[in-house]
Amino acid sequence: MVKWATGALLLGVLLVAGAFLMLRSQYADFLQQPLQVPPQGQVLEVQPGMSGRAVIQHLQELGITRWRWQWRVLMRQQSAALKTGEYELQPGLTAPLLLRKLQAGDVIHYRFTIVEGWTVAQLLQALRSDPVLGASSGHAGDLGLLASEIVTNSAGGPASPAGMGAAVGINPEGWFLPETYRFARGYSAANLLQRAHQDMNSELKRAWESRVTGHPAQTPYELLVLASIIERETAVDSERAEISGVFVRRLLQGMRLQTDPTVIYGLGDAYDGNIRKADLQTDTPYNTYTRHGLPPTPIALPGVASLQAAAQPKEGSSLYFVANGEGGHTFSDTLEEHQKAVNTFLAKKP
Repeated sequence: MVKWATGALLLGVLLVAGAFLMLRSQYADFLQQPLQVPPQGQVLEVQPGMSGRAVIQHLQELGITRWRWQWRVLMRQQSAALKTGEYELQPGLTAPLLLRKLQAGDVIHYRFTIVEGWTVAQLLQALRSDPVLGASSGHAGDLGLLASEIVTNSAGGPASPAGMGAAVGINPEGWFLPETYRFARGYSAANLLQRAHQDMNSELKRAWESRVTGHPAQTPYELLVLASIIERETAVDSERAEISGVFVRRLLQGMRLQTDPTVIYGLGDAYDGNIRKADLQTDTPYNTYTRHGLPPTPIALPGVASLQAAAQPKEGSSLYFVANGEGGHTFSDTLEEHQKAVNTFLAKKP
């Protein structure tokens, strides 16, 4: 009887040991074998509030894994919380590597570029059309109101030393820095506008503090307005400071700026792609042919290069410039020289 009991006990121990070894082998396979990610990859979304078990079930529903208890063991061993978001899975990914991604929050990042020279209206339309940010934009009017509120409610308000001068009111034009912004799903259009506005405040402050002695801009806001005109006048980096010099000298001498982009901005939807003599003679707050000084608000979103050029104009004596038909401009000191340059440009036009 004793021998039988001893044999049974030994058999039981062997069976348990065998089962343990089998489970251990299965767990080792689980750790080493790649997950069943399709060749084109797979996006895994971990939603807020999802437990570890829910994530495992989701992986099974996607056909990425057949393991269950092995995942639970691994998650107990690696006790860090899983972070929500979208994750890009590629073939060859193993369970430990995936868990590490989920714990580190290594989510998919998207990009949105605010283009230099865009108006706020163009920015808002691009946000509404963006496949990721667009869902957070709300109704057409809401995003425009939000942009105005962000500018109005920024640190210190419109009269703060950071920028503004009472003239800005709640007009958001010019107040969002052109740049490429990275974000994860869940980031809203409001988040991006807030970030772009903060960045513009920082860059404008830096430009204002670096401005040359005797600059005609009386406030950072006026410098922003000037930078927006420079942005619309040229996309050639090497010309920005020279164009700034022309405008600064004209302002200091009491000359009108006479710059077409401000007239076009003042025309609004009435602008059809052609600027006519009648347009130059039609007075609006933005017509720098009929009015002295800077227009009341920026006319576009200026980039860092235009902000720096506005603050540090190139020294010289030129007071005029005109397109040269080759992507740049011809600069002149006198009206007579300028008229010759204009005639040369017109002769090149088809």
